[in-house]
Amino acid sequence: MPDAPLLPPATDPTPIFELFRGSYATELLTAAVAHLHVFDLLAAAPLPFDSLRERLGLAERPASVLITALRAMGLLGMDSQGALHLTDLAREHLVRDGAFDISDYLGLAAESPGVLHMVERLRSNRPAGADAAEGAAFIYRDGLASAMEKQEPAVRLTLSLAGRARNVAPALAQQAALDEARLLVDVGGGSGLYAIACLQRYPRLRAIVWDRPEVLRVAEQMAREHGVADRLEALPGDMFVDPVPAGADALLLSNVLHDWDVPECRALVRRCAGALEPGGRLLIHDVFLNDALDGPLPIALYSAALFTLTEGRAYSAAEYRAWLHEAGLSTSAVRPTLVHCGVLAGVRDA
Repeated sequence: MPDAPLLPPATDPTPIFELFRGSYATELLTAAVAHLHVFDLLAAAPLPFDSLRERLGLAERPASVLITALRAMGLLGMDSQGALHLTDLAREHLVRDGAFDISDYLGLAAESPGVLHMVERLRSNRPAGADAAEGAAFIYRDGLASAMEKQEPAVRLTLSLAGRARNVAPALAQQAALDEARLLVDVGGGSGLYAIACLQRYPRLRAIVWDRPEVLRVAEQMAREHGVADRLEALPGDMFVDPVPAGADALLLSNVLHDWDVPECRALVRRCAGALEPGGRLLIHDVFLNDALDGPLPIALYSAALFTLTEGRAYSAAEYRAWLHEAGLSTSAVRPTLVHCGVLAGVRDA
């Protein structure tokens, strides 16, 4: 038996995550009202997404994060022609100088640090710290200074993220269906807890956690603590540059793609898919927006958190499926895990 089995929690921590991320609703809504004047722009007539984002002066990624959240809040809708419009709620209360306008009330938060930080992120389309000497906190790629390359912050951040992983990993292991697999490669696997949960559930499985060297210190320690060090290899590498480890029955991208913009996501999916043997599976474990990009609100707010800290956002199952199909993989339904996450499998036909 494992020294320390990873067990599912007795209670679902999802409501705590929703409360924690709730501040992003205030920041996005206040930015939209007091700084970007989204509702005044749409008061005259509906606008297509690209026309609206151009009027707002926003790149596609920040515009997608903002508009998805406003749609999830019930403030924007989309007509049959694909144009965005005000809902009745927004038209009555968020168009300036209307009889029941509350814009000035929301504007009381316009100069708060969180709102100003959000506005800067929306207008610059760059994660926090990207222009500073310490670099971005949560991501690494060649050419971007990253805290993940320094031992102390890399270990601290990896252990912080492990708090969620410890809750979710047992559910992922159950839904991953790796009964016939022999080797799992956990791409950007961080603490290794997702791979460790799979090793504990599937005794014949071996795993490689593939990540940056400083991060792997945590994965190696976790493997020892959970009694699977003899079946887990910590392999340093750059997932965008180095060859994908060969011979895997399954590759796992758990909460990885949401850190990156669309071109990087497509490239990483293609790289991973190209390493699969016939019958092999690429498992995307992540949160999923509605295919219409209109919610759910908790995931739209998490998308805002991702946007401010990384180069990514939350994506829909439709977006992930498109990248998997583009890479030559077939897909099936998303299987839910925990904390709004689910797993979507792309299969290389035998």
